[in-house]
Amino acid sequence: MRWILLWMLSALPLAAEGGRPGQFDYYVLSLSWSPNWCALEGARRGNPQCDAGRGHGWVLHGLWPQYHRGYPSFCQSATRPPSRAETAGMADIMGSAGSAWHQWKKHGTCSGLTSQDYFALAREAYGSVTRPPLLRKIDRPMRLPARVIEEAFLEVNPALEPDMVTITCKAGAVQEARICLSRDLSPVPCGQDVVRDCRMSDAAFRPID
Repeated sequence: MRWILLWMLSALPLAAEGGRPGQFDYYVLSLSWSPNWCALEGARRGNPQCDAGRGHGWVLHGLWPQYHRGYPSFCQSATRPPSRAETAGMADIMGSAGSAWHQWKKHGTCSGLTSQDYFALAREAYGSVTRPPLLRKIDRPMRLPARVIEEAFLEVNPALEPDMVTITCKAGAVQEARICLSRDLSPVPCGQDVVRDCRMSDAAFRPID
């Protein structure tokens, strides 16, 4: 039993809170399917991302510095925090200024970049990945294999390989698409703690409002 426990622990992502800014191996670009997040928790929180008519599909959850195993978080950065104007300026792709602020505190501080450069890089990373247009055309709640979402990303992003993207689920619904990128935003294979695809065959997928 002990070896099974050790194996399970080795498969978990390790957060190294307080890592050194700029010392990491690659980025994870995390995209959240907004209709599912809003239905599960965002609307209950009153997050403006979930206001009627916003039309969000895949929003930028974050650009996360990552180790080959584990990740740094909440690093002690000497750079000034972002201004309200900076975080508000990310709301179009991150859903809200509050989301942008949280991502800076937890992940941006570990990038080794200024807040301005970090948000610019995050926007560039978001723009470098094509979000499958077909998924925006779904007009009713449905259930589908989570692998269909990964296949949709691979189809419209020829540079991506299956080990460079993973789909996660939460509470029975598709949650996020996570794409691994180098420091210069080229697609790279993900670490083993990131490549853990949701294997649900009937994951909930809600349409854009």
